[in-house]
Amino acid sequence: MTGRRPEPAGRAGWLLAAAAVLVLGLVGPGLLPPAAGALLGGALYTTLLHTLLMAAAPRLRPWTAGAAALAASWAVEAFQLTGVPETLAARSRLARLALGTTFDASDLLGYTLGALTATAAHLAARHLARRAGSGRGGGLARQSGSGRRAGDRR
Repeated sequence: MTGRRPEPAGRAGWLLAAAAVLVLGLVGPGLLPPAAGALLGGALYTTLLHTLLMAAAPRLRPWTAGAAALAASWAVEAFQLTGVPETLAARSRLARLALGTTFDASDLLGYTLGALTATAAHLAARHLARRAGSGRGGGLARQSGSGRRAGDRR
């Protein structure tokens, strides 16, 4: 670790992405047939967790954030087997949105698709940022000051 703190714009970008995913997650599933809407809702739930993890810890690697978001999603789904989320959901709309109510094994597929999609998008965005030299880890030639790319023999 270099001790550098993440740039605030990085956190703001992840929070903006989280807000967009949240809105899409609240509206999108209702526009689709029930099975497709449930799958999309599950995928967006895990995508939201991925973006929130990155906002909280911008130095996380994409696969780490994806795996953590997937594990948390599966844990919430397993928690539904206890009946506690259903009881909480009866008292609070926020609890219903965050925890759901009853276990449905098909939700696990949506969570998995969401984790894979969020991780792939994160990897693609990071790659593009590095190619453009705008990422913190990108632009090796610019960092060295030589004006050449790594591996050039000139």
